[in-house]
Amino acid sequence: MLPVAIFRFSPGDEPGRFAHWLDAHGVPWRLIALHEGEPVPRDTRSLAGIGMMGGPMSVNDALAWVAPMEALLRDAVDAGVPVIGHCLGGQLLAKALGAKVGRARTAEIGWIDVEATDAEASREWFGGRASFTTFEWHYEAFELPSGAQRVLTNAFNGNQGYVIDGRHVGFQGHVEMTADIARSWIANSPEELPEVSTASTQSAADILASLDARVAALNVVADAIYARWARGLKS
Repeated sequence: MLPVAIFRFSPGDEPGRFAHWLDAHGVPWRLIALHEGEPVPRDTRSLAGIGMMGGPMSVNDALAWVAPMEALLRDAVDAGVPVIGHCLGGQLLAKALGAKVGRARTAEIGWIDVEATDAEASREWFGGRASFTTFEWHYEAFELPSGAQRVLTNAFNGNQGYVIDGRHVGFQGHVEMTADIARSWIANSPEELPEVSTASTQSAADILASLDARVAALNVVADAIYARWARGLKS
């Protein structure tokens, strides 16, 4: 089977549960660390799918890999090679397909509730859940690309997840979250966290409270998402 290419844009933004799921189901994958200077593949013929992780930069920044990644993503959509984007990755897919990415209406950091937009989206992508708690850490947000179906929303930023052609999916949150990733982000960026939680941004203490249980619950949702997405992988 062809491998899934997992793009990492920044050190510490690891594939987490996404890689765990692929390993558990015998799906080969290879990490492409763009922040280390690895090149973007020229086309998708050697890939079963594309996964993209998060990062602290903006897709609107003048970074050498942005244009090649956008071209690769357009090629993937045209060729039916499934794409999944987490946070920055979801923003990059949206931008590659012509949607605007800009400052979020509300910054979101921590454990945030999201809702499926309808029963079909709930059943198809989220294991029948009408809502769940995901992990978020973002200051920008995407608009929907042409032809995309919104599948997740919440009160802070209406576009939390979208699907294109029943195959490609972008999320504003981090469904790939693990306890180790959460702890490392807090340790590396404590200045971004409020001392006292608000409705949309949480303190380090509140993020870490019941961390293992929160991660375990999100893992179940992520597994349903990855299983649905993987149905389209190329062989």
